[in-house]
Amino acid sequence: MFFHCGKCVYDLGFGLILLGLMLMAVLYSSIGHGGASGYLVVLSLTGFGMMEPVWLKQNVWCLNLVVSSIAFYHYRSSGYHDWGLTVPFVLSSVPMVLIGSYMRVDGVLYDVLLSFVLLLAAWRLYSTVEHDQTDEYEVPGFRMDVMGIGGGIGLASGVIGLGGGIFLSPLIILKKWGTPKATAATASVFVWLNSATGLIGSSVSEGFGVEFSDLAPFAVAVLIGGFVGSRYGAEFAPQNRVRAFLIVVLMIASARRVLGVAGLWP
Repeated sequence: MFFHCGKCVYDLGFGLILLGLMLMAVLYSSIGHGGASGYLVVLSLTGFGMMEPVWLKQNVWCLNLVVSSIAFYHYRSSGYHDWGLTVPFVLSSVPMVLIGSYMRVDGVLYDVLLSFVLLLAAWRLYSTVEHDQTDEYEVPGFRMDVMGIGGGIGLASGVIGLGGGIFLSPLIILKKWGTPKATAATASVFVWLNSATGLIGSSVSEGFGVEFSDLAPFAVAVLIGGFVGSRYGAEFAPQNRVRAFLIVVLMIASARRVLGVAGLWP
């Protein structure tokens, strides 16, 4: 059964939810992401966190579409997007998202492993900041490892209900396939296409559960946040600051899952 918030838009608590979503959109869009994991953090603190997984996934994917499209516009307009970096990941990811959106994987082990991966990525990014003085980056092209990475991220994204940018971005930066801002531009396209594919696959397998009247206030909140965050990230923030924002995002996403496993988070 899907949830209808009705007149809850006038409730003060609902206003705080919108503020939380907007702030998450500011942070995530600054690195080219749609913000799915951040929105799940906010919604899980409220009654929305008790909704069926399909409701959460589909609404979050819709918010991803809004924010990642704005992020792509700003990063592309600023000259940071490279289709040569983007296309191999997109082509390998999208079919696997469709498969993953039909699946549902639960369990403590899954959450623990995912949290470990996100924390490890955050630490690796942090530990290499001072030692990474080179401006030499090499776009990998259609290599087998690249296609495998894209496919694996796509499958995980479809299962969890994310856009996949949170997995892709640290890999690109650590492997020196692109600068932080080029990575953000690629991530925005990657997130948008994965979210659209996941939404389609989930709707076919489980029904379309998004009520646009209920989604509208969420969308407006992330639209504002996405515009502010992505413009700042693309036009004003230094490369290393975009990288620092990515580390913060990884920490937020991993902390949410660790606390959930420990029973300290709804």
